[in-house]
Amino acid sequence: MQKKFIVITGPCVIENEEITLQIAEKLKMISSELDIDFYFKASFDKANRTSIESFRGPGLEQGLKILQKVKDTYQLKIVTDIHEPHQAKPVAEVADVIQIPAFLCRQTDLLIAAAQTEKAVNIKKAQFLAPWDMQNVVHKIEQAGNTRIMLCERGTSFGYNTLVVDMTSIVEMKRTGYPVIFDGTHSVQKPGGNGTSTSGNSEYVPYLSRAAVAAGADGLFLETHINPKKALSDGSNMIPIDDVKRLIEECLKIKQIMV
Repeated sequence: MQKKFIVITGPCVIENEEITLQIAEKLKMISSELDIDFYFKASFDKANRTSIESFRGPGLEQGLKILQKVKDTYQLKIVTDIHEPHQAKPVAEVADVIQIPAFLCRQTDLLIAAAQTEKAVNIKKAQFLAPWDMQNVVHKIEQAGNTRIMLCERGTSFGYNTLVVDMTSIVEMKRTGYPVIFDGTHSVQKPGGNGTSTSGNSEYVPYLSRAAVAAGADGLFLETHINPKKALSDGSNMIPIDDVKRLIEECLKIKQIMV
C-alpha cells in the first residue's frame, strides 16, 4: 500500500498566538481538501539566527502553549525543533514529530534525547554533510531504540551565502530505508546574505520542490506565512500561504506519475 505524501508546513517561527492560529486555520482547510499526511510546523525558538538582535520566538514554555492550542483547536499534528537535549521531554508532550536542525544533526546527545521520547524524529541534513554521511546519524537514532525516522534535504553550502540542491542526495538518503523530505524553502536561502540576516529567493521554491518529488522525495517541508514580506524570520524564502495548495497539488500529480 502506497503511503501518503508527507507535508510539513507552517511559519518559520511562532511570532505570536494570533498570527500562528490564523496560519494554522488556513492550513487546516488546505490539508482537509488533500489526501496527504499533514503536519503543522513552527519553532518556539530560532537559536541560530544570524544576528543576536534578531527575533527568536516566544521561548519553550509559551511556544509550547501556543502549539498545544493549534493542536487542540484544529486537530493538527505538530512538528517543532529542539536545540538542547533537555528540551526533548517537554516538547514531546506536545509535538508529534521532533525536528533536529541541520547545524545540529551530528550532536549525539541531542539525537539520543529526541529518540528516547519515542516520537518520530525528522533530521535535517547539514549543509556541510554528504548525503551518505546521514547513515551515521540514522544509526545513532536506531541505537537509542527509535526507528520512527525521517530525513530532510535542505541544500548544501556552495561558496559564500549560497546553497545548492543536488537531487541525487534524495536518492542516496532513501537508501537508508526511511522517508526523505525535501525542504523547499530553506533550500533557496542565502545564509547571512543580508549581512545581519538571511536572504533568499522564494521564486525557485516551486521548481526545486517539483524536481525533488520527481527524484523520489516522500514529502515536502515548506515554510509559509500570510505575508512573507512582514515575517520576522526567513520571509525572503517563505511562500505565501495562498500558494501552498497549488504547489502541493502539482507535487501530488508528479508523485502519482512516479509510482
